[in-house]
Amino acid sequence: MRYRTRTTLSTLALLAGVALPALAQDSSPDPDRGLPLEPARWARFTTSEGTWISLDVSPDGSTIVFDLLGDLYTIPAAGGTATRITQGMAHDMQPRFSPDGARVVFVSDRSGDENIWVLPAAGGEPRQISKGIGSAFLSPEWTPDGSYIVVSRSQLLTGLEKLWLYHVDGGTGLEMVGGSGAQRMMGAAFGPEPRYVYYAQRMGAWSYNAVFPQFQLRLYDRETGTQTPISARYGSAFRPAVSPDGKWLAYGTRHDADTGIRLRDLASGEERWLAYPVQRDDQESVANMDVLPGYSFTPASDAVVMSYGGGIWSVPLDGSDPTEIPFTVEAEVAVGPEVSFEYPIEDTPTFTVKQIRDAVPSPDGSMVAFSALDRIYVASATGGDPRRLTNQEVGEYQPVWSPDGAAVAFVTWDDATGQGHVMRAPARGGSARPVTRASAYYQQLAWSPDGARIVAMRSSARNLEEAIDPFVFSGLDAEFVWFPAAGGDATVIGPVNGRSRPHFTQDAERIYYYGRAPGVAPPGAPSEGPPTVALMSARWDDTDPKQHLRVTARFPIEAGGWSVSENSDIILPKSVEELDEEAREPRVPEMSAGLIMMAPRGDLALAHFGRDVYAVTVPRTGVNAPVVMVSKPDSAAVPVWKLSDIGGEFPTWGGDGRTVHWSIGNAFVTYDMDAARGNDDYRPEERRIAVSATRDVPQGTVVLRGARVVTMRGDEVIENADVVVTNNRITRVGAGGGEVPQGARVLDVTGKTIVPGFVDTHAHMWNLWGLHWQRPWIYLANLAYGVTTTRDPQTSTTDVLTYEDRVRAGQMPGPRVYSTGPGVFFTDGIRSLDHARTVLRRYSEYYDTKTFKMYMSGNRRQRQWLIMASRELGLMPTTEGGLDYRLNMTHAMDGYPGVEHTMPIVPAYDDVVELFKTSGTTNTPTLLVTYGGPWAENYFYTHENVVGDEKLNHFTPKEEIDYKARRLQTTGPGPGGWFMEEEYAFRRHSAWLKDLVEEGGSVGVGSHGQLQGLGYHWEMWALQSGGMSNHDVLRVATILGADAIGLGGDLGSIEAGKLADLVILDANPLDDIRNSNTVHQVMMNGRLYDGDTLDEVWPRQRAAPDEPWRHTAPNTKAGIPGGAR
Repeated sequence: MRYRTRTTLSTLALLAGVALPALAQDSSPDPDRGLPLEPARWARFTTSEGTWISLDVSPDGSTIVFDLLGDLYTIPAAGGTATRITQGMAHDMQPRFSPDGARVVFVSDRSGDENIWVLPAAGGEPRQISKGIGSAFLSPEWTPDGSYIVVSRSQLLTGLEKLWLYHVDGGTGLEMVGGSGAQRMMGAAFGPEPRYVYYAQRMGAWSYNAVFPQFQLRLYDRETGTQTPISARYGSAFRPAVSPDGKWLAYGTRHDADTGIRLRDLASGEERWLAYPVQRDDQESVANMDVLPGYSFTPASDAVVMSYGGGIWSVPLDGSDPTEIPFTVEAEVAVGPEVSFEYPIEDTPTFTVKQIRDAVPSPDGSMVAFSALDRIYVASATGGDPRRLTNQEVGEYQPVWSPDGAAVAFVTWDDATGQGHVMRAPARGGSARPVTRASAYYQQLAWSPDGARIVAMRSSARNLEEAIDPFVFSGLDAEFVWFPAAGGDATVIGPVNGRSRPHFTQDAERIYYYGRAPGVAPPGAPSEGPPTVALMSARWDDTDPKQHLRVTARFPIEAGGWSVSENSDIILPKSVEELDEEAREPRVPEMSAGLIMMAPRGDLALAHFGRDVYAVTVPRTGVNAPVVMVSKPDSAAVPVWKLSDIGGEFPTWGGDGRTVHWSIGNAFVTYDMDAARGNDDYRPEERRIAVSATRDVPQGTVVLRGARVVTMRGDEVIENADVVVTNNRITRVGAGGGEVPQGARVLDVTGKTIVPGFVDTHAHMWNLWGLHWQRPWIYLANLAYGVTTTRDPQTSTTDVLTYEDRVRAGQMPGPRVYSTGPGVFFTDGIRSLDHARTVLRRYSEYYDTKTFKMYMSGNRRQRQWLIMASRELGLMPTTEGGLDYRLNMTHAMDGYPGVEHTMPIVPAYDDVVELFKTSGTTNTPTLLVTYGGPWAENYFYTHENVVGDEKLNHFTPKEEIDYKARRLQTTGPGPGGWFMEEEYAFRRHSAWLKDLVEEGGSVGVGSHGQLQGLGYHWEMWALQSGGMSNHDVLRVATILGADAIGLGGDLGSIEAGKLADLVILDANPLDDIRNSNTVHQVMMNGRLYDGDTLDEVWPRQRAAPDEPWRHTAPNTKAGIPGGAR
């Protein structure tokens, strides 16, 4: 995860015109729409407590209706055994009695989308009131006459709730209280007077590490349309309720670090506390189930009935003792089929690399050049083994062919020396020679059609080295240059200025680019409106610019109130200005293509949109580039063809301009435009290019003797043990002093503690994209801190597949690298179960990830299609938590194997524990970026000496440490500000996770990439802070994490037959969990490394190379003696 604004020169994907409709989008329900997933399991348990219970008291005072885990129940007002009135896969919530007590309104996703429904109070067949598509609803309330329902409604995932009015007998509804986009309105409440509506409104845009106030109360006059503020508390004011006699107003607010209920006398305006503390509010999150659960005055207006502490209470207004209303629920919560698989880790001597990159056909189409394992290969387009183009031992990338097909040019990069060049080599093989005379950071080559010149993007290596991390590489000095194809000095064409992918048509006089249109502000500069990106061209001196084409698409659902970026793994809050803009100009979101390339003949262009490849006719219309929308090719302005089905990467034209090529994984795909024309059965030709690599497996046997071994076989701890490792597998674990295998080396580790290698189930190790680092410091840091296996649940790009290949081949040190690959987002537009299968083949057949991240991919129906397809294809997906409690619950109900991030609300009680235990859903809480409270990493930055940590400085560039730890002020994503210790919520989150593990559920440790290496230990310590035993924390960090990602058969415990991933600690973490950070040595795949240096100790004795970023401190003779004062 990275939060700072970044511009990558290798990829340009600009979002244009993101806004949403304020229109109702109601339509007649389709009888085929609904929830397709059938329950296969049931979470059956008896409970007398529940999490985030919303309730209401019937008008006659006899009955209480409430929700629990998506089902609705009633109990007598005095308490008792609950009667279930709804059940099934649907998630039903927030029930409210009608004024006559005969009906109950509630929110449900039973239609596949969220809507409001009404059912008889005694139970029966529910009736749908709203018929929204792609909408979210919360906190419905009846008007006093029972004719209408007022509800907060927004477009799905936007968080831009407005108050809508629905008649109970039908209609599409009306927006009753609107306003600017930043004004989120929720929790509508009436007294006896139907003229006035009380509600809470968010004060500006939501953000992480929030400061108060967040919400205040307002009063809306239904006759005059005026909105009047009626609160101004520092701790916010939310979830109003008015007594039936109209005398009292109750509402929630924060006092210190807890939530309470205030009571206001509406006649005098005087206030007092009614109850404190109660259920912690959700104002520090996006409050997708309102800021507090629903509660109710009694009909006599003498008490308030509410849920807190997991129970239901009647709180008298006179200040006397509250009365608990006991209840018992015999829960039967519907759960989808289990989706759990084991993925054995192969030990074969060789393996086939997962990915080829930047594959390009030769001009005659007979050969293909590409990068694999960061080296250039060539292969026959029709078959045969690929071969290396050169024998260089340096990173080689982005090949291009000479027009005659005799040579291949490519770029090189070596991060150890900071050297990069443009090289060329004979296509038949031979020595490579430089085209460039000066080293720089080169990318994106294009060979002119006359063969005379090579165009490149150039920027200084210094610019890359100064980047705080690889994603803020700004390329401030980036420019396009050309070189004589035979080699020579560079001639500057012009600054990059937001352009990328230079290429040619058959006309050698103009260079084509894709990117920011002339006159649009460069990165970081202010601009008006969304960026305009287009296919354009210019002459060799960058004069006579022309725009040729813009390609856009619209998607039905957009994450508006916060931003879901495919280049991030966290919900990014939008500014007030962005939200206001969305309200002023409502429209379905429009996005621009990530790439457009003109065909050699100039008649067509290919467009890369999301993961898919399109061909677009290029009309000549004058000065302004025509805009072609490809969402529905059949209704586009000009002929458009969608060429890919599962997606494709690195698209390019064939030399004849009639074929389009792309790759995905290690498959190379050719689409013949002429053959496809008029042929509905046409399928592109696909060829797997199998590059074989030698798997890194050390040779020899070593005995680790004398340590305490925490095996993770149950609660087993072996004192004075022997651990025998042969090659990369553990062959024996047991009491010390056993027979030493012949030829084995014995290493004395007496007094140490050995635990399995740590498994980071939410590890963002995002390295350089496009061109790659050869020894990523991020990998070194994690390995040095004992993390031997990582799973990145959202990588944004597929560069991780090549990094994974290189670690597996022993070409770079690092932990085992697993990932979901890029997430499945709303932009995939899942249309059916069959379409879900098609999309997911990307991961099962091409990326070979064994998993994917379902990243808020649409409504409940779409999410269920994805989990159904996952089970068929043998994938174990995980999901984005999204700061949304109800979303988390439906993920578990649908049987998703994983939920990333904490739930935004605390505490969670037995009902949630039982659901997660039954579903087998692993929660990786990433407490360092806690949802619903200040981030735990802020706590550690203010309690640990990060800047002075010698080991951390050895494995982390100083710029990275200084940026994060010296000073920072922000209310957006990232560490920032200071907080009293009681303000932190991570201990409260950890408490329910403790219960989940003790009850047999699954939790993972995920550092979220916050502080590479050391951050993993912070996450463990935060997890332990809620009372989890040290041994259970270690289980979560090892065997439970390995099982959660399907690798428990080979990883996660110290037993014979498993892979030799171990951490040797100087002190015992069972005594103190902070001893996890006493790493003496790390063994990964049988290789043993020193924990402080990563020098290899076994089987080779080899010092780790030095890193250039360790030598950036000032070292001059000039300066103030003794330092500045």
